[in-house]
Amino acid sequence: MNLDDQRFLKRLGTRVREQRLARGWSQLELGRRTGLHRTFIGSVERGERNVSILNLRVIARALRVAVSNLLSE
Repeated sequence: MNLDDQRFLKRLGTRVREQRLARGWSQLELGRRTGLHRTFIGSVERGERNVSILNLRVIARALRVAVSNLLSE
C-alpha cells in the first residue's frame, strides 16, 4: 500500500469517526449496531484497515449515511 492509499484510509476513518461522534456513540455502540467488533471499528477509524465495501456499507447503514458520504474526498 502506498502513501496515497494510507492517506485515503485515514481520511475515510476520520469521516467514520466524525459520524459516530455526531451521534454520541462509542466504538462499542457502533460495533453493536453493525455486528462488527469494536476493535475492527477502531482500526477502520485509525486508517489501519483496508475495509471491504460490504463492511463499509454496513457501517454507513448503521450511521444512516450514504456510502458515498464516507468516501467523498
